[in-house]
Amino acid sequence: MSRSILEGMSDCSPITVLTKWLDQYLNFEHLPQKNIFWLDTMQYLCKRFGNPENCCPSIHVAGSKGKGSISKMISCILARAEFKTGLYTSPHILEFTERVGKADGPFAEEVYEYAVKELMNGVESIIPEDLPEQRPVTWFELVTLFAMLCFRKAHTDYAVYEVGLGGRLDATNVILPKCCCIGPIELEHTEFLGDTVEKIAAEKAGIIKPGVPVIISPQKESVRKVFQKIADERNAPVVFIEDVLKKCEYVYKNRLSPEPSCVSGQSERFSEGGMTVNIDSSYFARPIHTTLRLMGAFQAQNAAVAAVAVKTLFPNLDESIIEKGLSDAVLPGRFEIAQNIPCYPHIPELILDGAHTVNSVHFTMDTFEKIYNDSPLARADLLFACAADKDIEDIVPYFKNRFDQVMLTKPGETKAADMERLENAFLHAGIEHKTCSDYVRAIEASFIHADSNGHPLLVTGSFYLVAEVKKFLLGKKCVQSCLSQTLNR
Repeated sequence: MSRSILEGMSDCSPITVLTKWLDQYLNFEHLPQKNIFWLDTMQYLCKRFGNPENCCPSIHVAGSKGKGSISKMISCILARAEFKTGLYTSPHILEFTERVGKADGPFAEEVYEYAVKELMNGVESIIPEDLPEQRPVTWFELVTLFAMLCFRKAHTDYAVYEVGLGGRLDATNVILPKCCCIGPIELEHTEFLGDTVEKIAAEKAGIIKPGVPVIISPQKESVRKVFQKIADERNAPVVFIEDVLKKCEYVYKNRLSPEPSCVSGQSERFSEGGMTVNIDSSYFARPIHTTLRLMGAFQAQNAAVAAVAVKTLFPNLDESIIEKGLSDAVLPGRFEIAQNIPCYPHIPELILDGAHTVNSVHFTMDTFEKIYNDSPLARADLLFACAADKDIEDIVPYFKNRFDQVMLTKPGETKAADMERLENAFLHAGIEHKTCSDYVRAIEASFIHADSNGHPLLVTGSFYLVAEVKKFLLGKKCVQSCLSQTLNR
């Protein structure tokens, strides 16, 4: 199978070749299964490929939420410091290269082409009986190995790895990083990681290595104790971020500026906005003052973690480089705001957020309220979908008394949805809504309603839904560069 795919590489991109080849392997993201986590297979693969995990110094980032943002922020700071920096993160929204690339975008195509050939040829030559326990390799193990091969081929100076799931047995946990970071812990994937935040914290703490410093986001006291105990056992210097911050403040920038707009047709236009952040700590020669494009109170904390992590590695790094790096950081589907949508010119702002846990939805709505309350955009519409395994009943109340129209749908074809349970949750919460299990029709109907009423549209509940919305818009003939740049940044 792979030989015919490789022979066809000249007819399509190396990433297309790779993703077709990967389809034959078990993908946990699409089909979650128990008892498929171990490290010996990844250790075997790394050794067979000449230990690409050691090609450059690395930073490892885990957590229930915020790990993608922290990873991106660190990579952008390192890039501003003129280090060639690789970034491995997940999931991707539209393009596979969102997972494996540089701080500011994809690698050159020749890097991917070389790594694809190296990966496929090397894996296809493995005798199945030689694999540990004769277990087949998984999709995520191969993607992680692919990232390492890309970093080696690109001669990166540093690599930032975001954990996929948990930490202790995650495929990324074969690296020996220079620094670790752990974001906030909450109940998630309880069937795989444990049914309490303390058990989940123990799994996340699996990335802590002997003697390697670890920077940890604010946690509840019982979780903090778990991290402290494991760090002490491994003689790893631990920094709890709230202990070293003198100040961590944020203010949302005014979203209106006095310039004419073809979008609103009024004398104001909706600016990109952002969030000004001030962070002070003994780690810095002076307070950090920057503007984040990743918005939300938790992003200020993520910025502090990223900044302290980099300062731990480079104590003499100038604060201006940290400020510029933090302001560079953007991630698709994390309170991502698109404006000036040609197909729907009366929608002032489209907000795309993949929040799918109770806490992440809470933070999304908290950010939404603080940005849009007392503004001309106070009335808004909601398009919501989530996978069947989410805590729907606890998520739904955050949407009460906030939206002019609520549309419920499926998150796409990849993830199973429980539409009856979803509807019942909204009914029980007393939230008026419409339901359409055909997500393409639901997306279109939501855009038409928001455009007809001049409402902002919030899309949340699933990264898969965010991806489908982007596909819908990018498929429109009227999509112009201003939207494409926003949606693909």
